Amino acid sequence: MSGYREYFKGKKITLMGLGLLGRGVGDAEFLAECGAILTVTDKKTEAELAESVEQLKKYPNITFHLGGHREEDFVTADLVIKAAGVPLDSPEIAAARKAGVQVAMSTALFAKFAMDAGAKVVGVTGTRGKSTVTQMIAHTLIRANKQIVLGGNVRGVSTLAMLPMLYEGSPRTKVVVLELDSWQLQGFGDLKISPNIAVFTNLMPDHQNYYPSTGAYFDDKANIFHYQHQGDALLVGTALQSRISKAQTPCEPLVPPAIPADWKLQVIGEHNRENASLAAAALRILGLSEEEIRSGLESFQPVEGRLQFVREVRGVKIYNDNNATTPEATIAALRALGENIILITGGSEKGLELKELVMEIKKRTSKVILLTHSNYMGSQRLAGELEREGVPFEGVQNLREAVEKGVNGRKGEKGEEEVLLFSPAFASFGMFNNEYDRNDQFMRLINEL
Repeated sequence: MSGYREYFKGKKITLMGLGLLGRGVGDAEFLAECGAILTVTDKKTEAELAESVEQLKKYPNITFHLGGHREEDFVTADLVIKAAGVPLDSPEIAAARKAGVQVAMSTALFAKFAMDAGAKVVGVTGTRGKSTVTQMIAHTLIRANKQIVLGGNVRGVSTLAMLPMLYEGSPRTKVVVLELDSWQLQGFGDLKISPNIAVFTNLMPDHQNYYPSTGAYFDDKANIFHYQHQGDALLVGTALQSRISKAQTPCEPLVPPAIPADWKLQVIGEHNRENASLAAAALRILGLSEEEIRSGLESFQPVEGRLQFVREVRGVKIYNDNNATTPEATIAALRALGENIILITGGSEKGLELKELVMEIKKRTSKVILLTHSNYMGSQRLAGELEREGVPFEGVQNLREAVEKGVNGRKGEKGEEEVLLFSPAFASFGMFNNEYDRNDQFMRLINEL
């Protein structure tokens, strides 16, 4: 697959899923500029996708079929590139495969070309921690003056469009760091590739509104190691060691040692020290010294929306944990912050177990503010569980009201200053356009205080 421009030029490509987050637009721009004959299709209408469509109208080699998919766009294409989250039982994808049309995903295509260009690919996945580990690795490499490409599950970034960084200019980039969710790893399975260095942080129940079982969810995640070769490396979190050791991995799974106790991280919580141990192990494989690794990890700041300290207002320390979209993620945040916590939580349903979350809320919070919405069945179920355990909470209709009630905190029984933790534990759809919109609204409200 050498020569990416030649590979895409003149090909009839159907791009399934444009969206509004920027990745689809970036993929389409890149493919159009490579000379592909591109059909962009999405279930959303042109009016709903107006902002994205407007950016692409200047390309005469792009045709839009919006407001639904047409089978002919899939069976007559040379290549179908599907977006993350396309249903597993998509009839259009099934028709393309039956017609012998290649189906791929953009991040996996990028990784394949990167490997062909001689780059070493580091991939990070897991239910929780993948963003933090990815960013720890990238931050430390950059601090050590290494040239890298950072992509994958990165907000608004088309990873495919970064291919010129690997093939053009001097010196060429030789290290690629990718955050990979389960959907993107479907694409790795399609191409039968895995990263040279695979990091698998943990596996918890998630996306049960998409996957028919936890096993199916794991199967997509497992593409991070399925196609590794001799000389590659597989790093796993402690809780995953037993499960992965039974998965017939090409490389022996390694649980890294804990980072030294005197390494002072700026991210809090034991889960983040484990994240740092995984990042450190990957960095050692990449040839960094212990001094470079320690310097990088100790200078690393929390990723936005991941147990991120924002500011202090009226004696209340405010943390943004917007990306906690599962109960386990909110549990980790509560444990990291201790007790006497004002918690803003709630969202749309994922069908995940809430019992342990309710116990942690009961133990560690002084006040619970629950986001309510007609579509927020998750919040409704959590409200019922809290009531059964005798945990008081206050329902609010919007995030502004939640923030206003949160910062009017009170001193705890022992006079400690309280912290306000925004950690939803659920998905965002209904009250917000998406997870990023929820994050931006929260940050804007806090910065306006």
